Amino acid sequence: MAAQNATDAQVATGPATEPDGVRDRETGAEQQHLDRVYRRLEEKIHEAEFLMDDAAKRGQVGTPGALAERDAQVFRAGVHLNRLNSEFEDFLFGRIDLLPGKDGKKGPDGAYTSVEPADDAVRGDRAEIAETLHIGRIGVLDADYSPLVIDWRAPAAAPFYRATPVAPGRVVRRRVIRSKGRKVLGVEDDLLRPELSTTLDGRALPVVGDGALMAALGQARSHTMRDIVSSIQAEQDLVIRAPAASVTEVEGGPGTGKTAVALHRAAYLLYQDRRRYAGGILVVSPTPLLVAYTEGVLPSLGEEGQVAVRALGSLVDGAEADTYDEPSVARVKGSARMVKVARKAVRGALEVPAGDTPVPDRLRVVAFGGRLELDGDELRRIRQVALGGTAPVNLLRPRARRLILDALWAKAGGPRRYTDPELAAEARQAFDEDITTEQVFTDFLDAWWPELTPRRVLACMADERRLARWARRVLNPREVRQVARSLSRLDGRGHGPLSVHDVALLDELETLLGVAPRPRRPREVDPLDQLTGLEELMPVRSESRRERAERLAEERRDYAHVIVDEAQDLTPMQWRMVGRRGRHATWTVVGDPAQSSWSDPDEAAEARDEALGTRPRRRFRLTVNYRNPAEIAELAAKVLALAMPGTESPSAVRSTGVTPRFVVAGDDLGAAVRAEAARLLAEVEGTVGVVVPMGRRAEARGWLAGLGGRAVALGSLEAKGLEYDATVVVSPAEIADESPAGLRVLYVALTRATQRLTVLAGERDDPDERGVPDLLRD
Repeated sequence: MAAQNATDAQVATGPATEPDGVRDRETGAEQQHLDRVYRRLEEKIHEAEFLMDDAAKRGQVGTPGALAERDAQVFRAGVHLNRLNSEFEDFLFGRIDLLPGKDGKKGPDGAYTSVEPADDAVRGDRAEIAETLHIGRIGVLDADYSPLVIDWRAPAAAPFYRATPVAPGRVVRRRVIRSKGRKVLGVEDDLLRPELSTTLDGRALPVVGDGALMAALGQARSHTMRDIVSSIQAEQDLVIRAPAASVTEVEGGPGTGKTAVALHRAAYLLYQDRRRYAGGILVVSPTPLLVAYTEGVLPSLGEEGQVAVRALGSLVDGAEADTYDEPSVARVKGSARMVKVARKAVRGALEVPAGDTPVPDRLRVVAFGGRLELDGDELRRIRQVALGGTAPVNLLRPRARRLILDALWAKAGGPRRYTDPELAAEARQAFDEDITTEQVFTDFLDAWWPELTPRRVLACMADERRLARWARRVLNPREVRQVARSLSRLDGRGHGPLSVHDVALLDELETLLGVAPRPRRPREVDPLDQLTGLEELMPVRSESRRERAERLAEERRDYAHVIVDEAQDLTPMQWRMVGRRGRHATWTVVGDPAQSSWSDPDEAAEARDEALGTRPRRRFRLTVNYRNPAEIAELAAKVLALAMPGTESPSAVRSTGVTPRFVVAGDDLGAAVRAEAARLLAEVEGTVGVVVPMGRRAEARGWLAGLGGRAVALGSLEAKGLEYDATVVVSPAEIADESPAGLRVLYVALTRATQRLTVLAGERDDPDERGVPDLLRD
């Protein structure tokens, strides 16, 4: 025993290696704790199942009160059961060993609340561990309400992320536990107070291994994002746990974990104040690829259902866009100038025939035994007066209808015929009823002031001459021609493939038009209602709380919190679209100006300020690059210096010793790309991304055909936020020349790799004898 204690004491000083016996013993101890956690989880599952059964029995009592109570209980028990039954890759992932605190207060999770150690916690160079906390994806209490696992979002878990050797607080040892299912695979420790001789239960505190963060960073990538819950660093944790009030702005270069931090923040906010965020959290991502890449993170963090992750091309109900306009067209459609064009378009579209039905230029009706008529000039004047209002165009139809009836009443001599106000009012009511019940009048109104849809107005804008009238003094003739031609792919009703920038236009048009509320879905009959006979007694029943929540989630346009990822890429029109979904929300805005693909940052900043309003702002900056090895980061910094001189790139935390590879494509670009992708697939265990200019996406997919699912081709604008074990960047000069923001887009492309990077020079790259393109040379 003495020899073993001596060995433990030696390990506690933090050597580079430790005896296998110590590692095995510590892994076994964590396995015992995990076994105990799962036994408790099984008990909780049985409790939840009992509640479900009990709730079902309550429904058989046959009273409305019992049904309401059953619905609520089933819902709560079902949510709890679903969380307990979730299969987590590493349910338990961390542990902290803590000194005594300044006070003896405990929080609701059963852990002591004190952040700083007690004054007498350290005596000389000796100390005793007073509390050990295990950190996991959801909190678990034992039968005596003592914490077996602390939820990673709980205040008690914050020291696991924030403690450093400079400011350790109460933390002596931080342990990362690697597990899969119910099996502990290994442990890695960080000793934050190496100067102390610390004991736990009378034995020297052992320290196993080092480099837990480096081990996590070195894992192979798949086509979906992993959560970073076990490796969150201090500056990231400050953002995740920042107060939700107002606007939290986060800037950070490539690889600093911005997207992961944004998703973890959504989970944290729900944990902290679920009632406040019952209105939903919206996470806006730039591309569908990034949505697919990140959609599994929130369920793995114990949250789903309350958070909507949407691509910019999917924010408008009924629209789904993943195509891109040419950069010159996108610059026009994304500009705030399109607001003026849209305002003219929604009014002008009233005068555009719908299919074969012409817009009538006169109205003839019969009243008071005679024929009444309004000619084209009179109808135009009425339209102008009606459109002088500020309400949406579709909602101005009642006003136009009233103005037409006023004009007909005046022509009929109504005001002259009746001098008595009461008789005049009765006569006018009868006159209006006679006119409005005539089929001729209703057919006229439907053709003269139809209810417009955003898609139909967008289709009307495909006519170049018409668009030129609506865009006079706003767009130049070349811009009008480009926009009209890009919309020519839509049919007369606006159906057809939409671009990502078309979706923001649709949202603007929908706001300007106004949309009638959708009819409520018919309620499905609950089988239990039929069994109890209550369906016959209560044929009309108001929707339950759960039904209402589901309906509102589907119809939701206004959220309690909005998180904007890669915010630097939003156009002014997209900021207006996102802003409408957060009019009463708190915000988290995450981005990096150096990675912006939008050509006019000042215009976008103005639209962003309008969307965020006058809310106070809290700013954070992430400074550490956890993705790229130093060798890749150094190459990317050369492009950053060209794209945004004076901008400091984030610091890389590791080096692999593998420098980027440069290859000249030669005559067959496709063959060169395929060969390089195949070579990288043999070198890395995970994924290989081939980033090409946007115009080459389709052919690039053909180049990789047959190489398997680990290799993927994507356009330069689609690479934002994604990462791969190895990346091939094709034709840097072509990417840089795609748009005024091309150098920033190239910077993004060069920072996607976690291990290997190949730059493949095309004919426009002017490579030197080593194959280095002109843009990447010193």
